[in-house]
Amino acid sequence: MNKTITYIKHHKIKSVIIAVLLLAYYFCLPKTLFKDPTATVITSASNKLLGAQIAKDGQWRFPQNDSVPEKFKTCIIQFEDEYFYKHPGFNPISIFKALKQNMQSGEVQRGGSTITQQVIRLSRKGKPRTYFEKIKEMILATRLEFRESKEQILAYYSSHAPFGGNVVGIDAASWRYFNRNANQLSWAESATLAVLPNAPSLIYPGKNQERLLVKRNRLLNKLLKKEIIDSLTYNLSIAEGLPQKPYPLPQTAPHLLQKVAKTNYGKRIQTTIDSRLQKQTNAIVKNHYNLLKQNEIYNMAVLVLDVKTRQVLAYVGNTPTDKAHQKDVDIIDKPRSTGSILKPFLYAAMLDSGDMLPNTLVADVPTQYGSYAPVNFNKEYDGAVPASRALSRSLNVPAVRMLQEFGLDRFYHYLKELKLKDLKYNSNHYGLSLVLGGAESNLWDLCKSYASLSSTVNHYTENSSQYFTNEFCEPTFLASEKIEFGKKTSDKTIYDAASIYLTYESLKEVNRPESDESWEFFDGSKQIAWKTGTSFGFRDAWAIGTTKDYVVGVWVGNADGEGRPGLVGVQTAAPVLFDVFDALPNSDWFAKPFDEMQEIKICKKSGYRATENCEETENKFIQISGLKTKPCPYHLLVHLDKNEQYQVNSSCEAIGNITNKSWFVLPPLMEFYYKTKNPFYKTLPKFRSDYLGENAISMQFIYPKENTTIFLPKDFDGNTNELVLKMAHSKPETTLFWYVDAEFVGTTKDIHDMAILPQVGKHIITVVDAFGNEAKRWIEISK
Repeated sequence: MNKTITYIKHHKIKSVIIAVLLLAYYFCLPKTLFKDPTATVITSASNKLLGAQIAKDGQWRFPQNDSVPEKFKTCIIQFEDEYFYKHPGFNPISIFKALKQNMQSGEVQRGGSTITQQVIRLSRKGKPRTYFEKIKEMILATRLEFRESKEQILAYYSSHAPFGGNVVGIDAASWRYFNRNANQLSWAESATLAVLPNAPSLIYPGKNQERLLVKRNRLLNKLLKKEIIDSLTYNLSIAEGLPQKPYPLPQTAPHLLQKVAKTNYGKRIQTTIDSRLQKQTNAIVKNHYNLLKQNEIYNMAVLVLDVKTRQVLAYVGNTPTDKAHQKDVDIIDKPRSTGSILKPFLYAAMLDSGDMLPNTLVADVPTQYGSYAPVNFNKEYDGAVPASRALSRSLNVPAVRMLQEFGLDRFYHYLKELKLKDLKYNSNHYGLSLVLGGAESNLWDLCKSYASLSSTVNHYTENSSQYFTNEFCEPTFLASEKIEFGKKTSDKTIYDAASIYLTYESLKEVNRPESDESWEFFDGSKQIAWKTGTSFGFRDAWAIGTTKDYVVGVWVGNADGEGRPGLVGVQTAAPVLFDVFDALPNSDWFAKPFDEMQEIKICKKSGYRATENCEETENKFIQISGLKTKPCPYHLLVHLDKNEQYQVNSSCEAIGNITNKSWFVLPPLMEFYYKTKNPFYKTLPKFRSDYLGENAISMQFIYPKENTTIFLPKDFDGNTNELVLKMAHSKPETTLFWYVDAEFVGTTKDIHDMAILPQVGKHIITVVDAFGNEAKRWIEISK
């Protein structure tokens, strides 16, 4: 140390020069050797190539891979630089031989560059190949050897060497020329690629094949002589042919590639995609597309999520259609009309809030709220239907009536908690049509929500009846991300586990819609909670299903919004859904969340909590919040004569002769439609003629609806058709008196239909029965 200080004091100028040279040498090599744009590459969860998007400069240049396949590494070292692991960045002997040969021939015939020098030359693009440049390369090569390991230098070379045309790097070359990963190349294929950077023009199809073959076989022979490969491998290798044309790169998940490229352009991204499932789903989509396009239905999207990890397992953003039908549009995150796909969220919300029990009867009768009049798919009415059955059959009228009862703002709040980002307006903007497709959402958000519901039940039953604070989180398609579900808590996040479980129990029983067509695909052996949806005008068809482990979502339609006859969820989207579930492992059904449930007596007919008047009851587990629901309102204790033909009381019959009996009684309008679908329904017996007392009499208009504007069409003779008024009465045999604008127009008995021919304008219809009960309805007749 003292000698060094003494030397510096006596040789200041030399010391400064040496210091400057050392500094120059230290900083002569750029921190980043290669700044070329790279392709965006996505791989599956098992690191299989799913697709690549070409680099901005038009080159197939994959992001640098620090792992060099062993066969290629051996071949490139034997072909380019045998002493690679021994020299400091340049090989004096090779340089001397190259100089001698070049001087003798009078031209540059041999370079003598090491792999390290070639890495430097590749990084210094466009530099002339002069002796001065060679000296620079030697200096930089030694600096690179100090900075990087030999393996890293090999990785630089393998990732940036030219392989002919617009192919750069071993990873891109192996896919373009042999259609497989570089780690799967044979000795012959590895040798072929090893000789290409030396003369990349040899790879052009149909040209220079003989020269390329000679170079490859010479290298294989060298490997044989050095006993790197045996004679059998050598003979098999030289028998292999050369690549004749470039292969297109895999495009197994092109729309996911687009999504990844938006935020990770030019990077290699490992995704969560299951490559086997992705290919199977692609094939399913293609098969159904070939059928649907005959009906001019061109687009489809499918998303598969793992419930437990919230990872994306398959991502098909569209069909293999053409550009005219927008094949490049990724529909998974595009807003579309929801149809009936939101109904389960309303059903679960009403259970969660304790507004009803799973099988509570809800009215299915002609309904109008202002100018809005929902209708069922089959344009028929059941009168009354269990809520679970209304959900499984996707009946529109009960859903709207349930929403009206529950409250639009309350339901909208639940949807906002689910973070459906396409709900951009307030609840009044959507109105009651919100539950029938009046709002928009996208396949990603809907599948995310169903997965969160499923996971809520799983976590509750697996973690001592506790929830997680971050249950309703975003899924991921990045293998590097792990979903954190937050902390355990005894408080529900949005829905309680029992309400979700009971909703799924109903969805598991999803039945055919209002027709028997296209149901041969239904597999009753699979326990799947699933729901379909169809938007107004047959523009969007949905099907989303969940098991304990997986969520599958399907959208079918036209990207431009064109509606098509037959574009119905159960006919177009559901078959795809079940085909995808067939490709997934079977799952056990959800465990029942007993701690959120209680067993009570339920009236079998009404679905309400049973009373002493309910004749048929059963023990059912319900959500705890359902304990506050009202008892059965439809079973009444009535007093009949001995023959049970008439209603009586003590004013007309001796008490000893009166039979007290429980009777299932629906309101008149519900009863009117209910008895047409339920032949065993018994209408309440009439009052005996000598009955005195308050009669439990009620009547309701069937048609027209309140504040309706009616257009009366004309027949072929030019005569205006009559308007037929309809009324339901709890005692059909009662005489009804009909008035239009206070003018008497007639009476009806038994069947209460009255035909009138009113003038254009507003009118009030008044109906009075024989007991003095009155009903009124305003209508407007239009031209």
